[in-house]
Amino acid sequence: MADKITKVEIITRPSKFDELKEALNDIGVTGMTLTRVQGCGVQKGRKENYRGITYIPELIEKIKIETVICEVPVDLVVETAKKVLYTGEVGDGKIFITEISNVIRIRNGDEGKVALDNEK
Repeated sequence: MADKITKVEIITRPSKFDELKEALNDIGVTGMTLTRVQGCGVQKGRKENYRGITYIPELIEKIKIETVICEVPVDLVVETAKKVLYTGEVGDGKIFITEISNVIRIRNGDEGKVALDNEK
């Protein structure tokens, strides 16, 4: 398998999903998985009010978008995500990049780059 396959995971605010999805589609990223996640990092929770009571939630609601790419340059995906998600505030998110050793389409046994092809 000669083609490089890369997984990009983006964790960010739920309110940014539609804008990010559209921007990624515009550069040729068509397949992605969205997961609602909770976590904490630098934010360590922010004050919220519920029925007049102020509290600090231990975990913050985020989304994780995962996509596996081989045709679209990784740098383009990262730059697009950074441009869309940047607010300059704590909580903009993180991007994780992982090399994938193989992809297998269960339905017909295709492996590698061809398993990512949406045409088959």
